[in-house]
Amino acid sequence: MRAEEKALLHGRTEPVRGYGQRLREEIAAPGTTPLIGVYDMYSASIAAGHYHGMFVSGFGFAASYYGLPDIGFIAWPDMVAFVERLRGAFPGHHLLVDIDDGYVDAEVACHVVRRLERIGASGVILEDQKRPRRCGHADGKQVLPLDEYLEKLDQVLASRTDLVVVARTDATEEEDILRRAEALAATDADVVLVDGVRSEKWIRRIREVVGGKPLLFNQIAGGKSPRLSLSELASLGVDVAIYSTPCLFAAHHAMDEALAGLKVADGRLPAAVGGSRPIGVRESTELLERNIAQPLLREAVRA
Repeated sequence: MRAEEKALLHGRTEPVRGYGQRLREEIAAPGTTPLIGVYDMYSASIAAGHYHGMFVSGFGFAASYYGLPDIGFIAWPDMVAFVERLRGAFPGHHLLVDIDDGYVDAEVACHVVRRLERIGASGVILEDQKRPRRCGHADGKQVLPLDEYLEKLDQVLASRTDLVVVARTDATEEEDILRRAEALAATDADVVLVDGVRSEKWIRRIREVVGGKPLLFNQIAGGKSPRLSLSELASLGVDVAIYSTPCLFAAHHAMDEALAGLKVADGRLPAAVGGSRPIGVRESTELLERNIAQPLLREAVRA
């Protein structure tokens, strides 16, 4: 039970911190805060049992909801509806949401930010790519002129009240990376992300130019960035780590293996091996029942 719920149970009426402020405080604490990429309600249900923070990955959502690559197909009402379902099932978890380029237009970006804040998102990531956009670890990325991105970012920052805003650059030229990182750090954004960082040396250089501004690092299997532990990231001065696709890629591998095995076994479902048993109806139902219990507990405490 969280501190806010305990306070209500004991009759205390201190104001409850907003979702953005809770994430802000965790980012400011020592160490590197991990946020696990989820792509649907089932993956979120599993991730919630292991980590207290989730990253609503654009890569994962494009793949799971549309069956398309992460190149700009996401419609903002679909993303908002997904985050609303997540918040309903996981009232105590951090939810950092990838909103790509703000869905092109600054006015749309501000509208989406206000909607996400109302439904309980903890924060958003806004990138400086221009269309056609790409996954941050793909080749062929193009970025907006810095002034144009900063104008959009300023409008988004003015439209939020509590939401954490991560300013992201997808610049690839060394001089431009440092110039943009420094400019982003000078804004009122809460956190800076340079996506596709290729080495620890470059993490250190970026850490130096952003000064005291919190720094986010994006890890994705098969991406351009090195595989680093949370302890290693903390030693490099990284405050937040998002893991974009561990659930999606693990599911891809597991499903491919399971269906290949089913075909080999002439359609016979697998039996327990070595004392373990496959996930079945009972285990799946128990997992999903927690998504009913968590919101009900919170409502009961508030009542």
